[in-house]
Amino acid sequence: MSDLTKLTIAAARDALRTGETTSVALTEACLSAIEGADALGAFAHKTPEIAIERAKAADARIAQGDAPDMCGIPVGIKDLFCTEGVASQAASKILEGFTPEYESTVSGQLRDAGAVMLGKLNMDEFAMGSSNETSVYGNAVNPWRAGNSNAALTPGGSSGGSASAVAADLCLAATGTDTGGSIRQPAAFTGIVGLKPTYGRCSRWGIVAFASSLDQAGPMTKTVRDAAIMGRAMMGHDQKDSTSADLPVPDFEAMLTGDIRGKVIGIPKEYRMDGMPDEIEALWSEGTQMLKDAGAEIRDITLPHTKYALPAYYVIAPAEASSNLARYDGVRFGYRAKMAPGDGITEMYEKTRAEGFGPEVKRRIMIGTYVLSAGFYDAYYNRARRVRALIKRDFEQVFADRVDAILTPATPSAAFELGQEVADPVQMYLNDVFTVTVNLAGLPGIAVPTGLDRTGLPLGLQLIGKPWEEGELLNTAYALEAAAGFVEKPARWW
Repeated sequence: MSDLTKLTIAAARDALRTGETTSVALTEACLSAIEGADALGAFAHKTPEIAIERAKAADARIAQGDAPDMCGIPVGIKDLFCTEGVASQAASKILEGFTPEYESTVSGQLRDAGAVMLGKLNMDEFAMGSSNETSVYGNAVNPWRAGNSNAALTPGGSSGGSASAVAADLCLAATGTDTGGSIRQPAAFTGIVGLKPTYGRCSRWGIVAFASSLDQAGPMTKTVRDAAIMGRAMMGHDQKDSTSADLPVPDFEAMLTGDIRGKVIGIPKEYRMDGMPDEIEALWSEGTQMLKDAGAEIRDITLPHTKYALPAYYVIAPAEASSNLARYDGVRFGYRAKMAPGDGITEMYEKTRAEGFGPEVKRRIMIGTYVLSAGFYDAYYNRARRVRALIKRDFEQVFADRVDAILTPATPSAAFELGQEVADPVQMYLNDVFTVTVNLAGLPGIAVPTGLDRTGLPLGLQLIGKPWEEGELLNTAYALEAAAGFVEKPARWW
């Protein structure tokens, strides 16, 4: 079977069960593709031995005739997920040498379902970034190129390695995490599908924490159907995570009918930002028409507190990060700075954190520490929490008014050149303008590739759904995907 790496999860599942191919053959094809793609910087830690071992076990399981949907499927795991016996650094120097003796719940569920781990994927350090330029491993690079330019483009962040690997057919799918758009923005930049589930759908246990009330794991895949298949395998209640929801996980794939007749799609006026590129505006209008043509009712809605979402997010997320990252001090695990004669424990803390954390992580720790300090806690952090409650209420009122899903742009632009925005943190933070509200409200959201810009780069639209209704959201995304008919792939240059 040719072009094995180009298969979707659904197609590979069927081929494995009919004997058209094997998991070992599929895995070897992916490992070969990975070896020839170092220029993309997508894989931080390759695990070929583990991959082949799991592929052989998957083939044996499939032969017995009772294998889950993900059995035998080669995937990449974001470096934020702790993986037993495999380096898990969160792309940070401060976790250098850390090899967990345990497996995160999500990666463990995929492993138990028979999925094959090809390796750990590059990302922004501690998931802090929107361009994958803060990684200790170096940049991940978008496999797409703009027009005739050879300029390296960002794959987005923080799940940039995951997005790059899936778009370049190095793996059939990958895990990502989304704190303010870190699944959906990279998916839109690379022409793939990215699902951020409802907060609490996927266990956070064993995932290195950035902002605990915002972080959520999700699948990054080639199609909506694949997101339904992989998402179901990743979700479920976990007693080790106190925020995990004890709710049944439906068969999302079975819900993909594509029939959205009578569904109400909300179009929020607040997402029409000043200076929005014409191409993004046009794409949004085209997507709206596609859903209308599919039988949905289009309704203009208002989410009045949207304009406060970005500043609220960049108070809450750094505040939680400053608390979560206090544990990295050189004492128990990871990197420890060299000590000078006479240095004490305080100097060891200071040197280790100064040398171990990158500039963006330090910036967010300092912001977070500031807004949590005694003189500013009420002025900043508590106020941001109140704004968050208002943003959540906006969505609740819209959904209570019979709106089934909300359609917005996924990003304010196509992928930009590496180095273009990293020097200006505020400009970089603006990349999250369409996505952070979903995390603040704990809602499910999905990015679907729907078109190309004038230079041939992919553009995506975002659908936002009701809490715990990922199945309905995926079905609406399935209808949008079918209408858009996006099948373009990046031309190989790496």
